Amino acid sequence: MAKWTPARADTLEALATEILHNYSRGRVLVAVDGDDSAGTARFADDLAAAFRTIGSHVVRSSMDDFMRPEREARGSAPDGLYRDAFDYQAFRRVLAHPFRSGEPEASSPEQEPQPVPADAILLVDGVFLNRPELAGLWNYSVWLDSGAGRAANPLYESEAHPRAAAVAIIDNADAEHPRRVFADAC
Repeated sequence: MAKWTPARADTLEALATEILHNYSRGRVLVAVDGDDSAGTARFADDLAAAFRTIGSHVVRSSMDDFMRPEREARGSAPDGLYRDAFDYQAFRRVLAHPFRSGEPEASSPEQEPQPVPADAILLVDGVFLNRPELAGLWNYSVWLDSGAGRAANPLYESEAHPRAAAVAIIDNADAEHPRRVFADAC
């Protein structure tokens, strides 16, 4: 029996429509989380395009813009990468809080601040976005499953349970045909 494979554009449009249905007003923070091989940046870029097609104002950013320079130079042991690679306080201070409060914001530390409309979406991609330090920040969180059959980062999986924290799980093993997965716990 053939497996159903939706078109990428259809999955992205359905996800954007769902998010806008649930958060039609105000400034909304959306995370696209997943392991390095899941394709979070491309998925978030395409999701931003789907939001724009619907008429939404989207600010795109990546947690990679908040990687600690000293960490990048040292390399990335898996536990160390999870523990201290990103500056979450800077992310909150420079991007998340100004966006939420309506202050002019920048999508990365290097960019000039721009005014944000009252109804807008901040769409952030990266790894470890459902970690405890960011709990409660996101209005909506997507977990991209790369289909690699392994944990994104065993320490992250055991401490943060990112699949359970996400509102939507997307099987992105076939990036041209991502599928929504419903992982019911009952």
